[in-house]
Amino acid sequence: MSNITIKVMDNGPLRVTGNVELVDAEGNRFETKESFILCRCGLSNQKPFCDLTHKGKFESTTRAK
Repeated sequence: MSNITIKVMDNGPLRVTGNVELVDAEGNRFETKESFILCRCGLSNQKPFCDLTHKGKFESTTRAK
């Protein structure tokens, strides 16, 4: 079993760690590393990846219940 973690960062992106395949709606594979960050704010110029454009422009502190 592989160990994959997706961490919701406060006021920022989703940090994905582990051996995971990321594909678009047509099944095309994005090149990824063992750890990468995905945009949550919609401001990134490198979607679906985060380019840190959100700094100071996005607020979200999601918590599990």
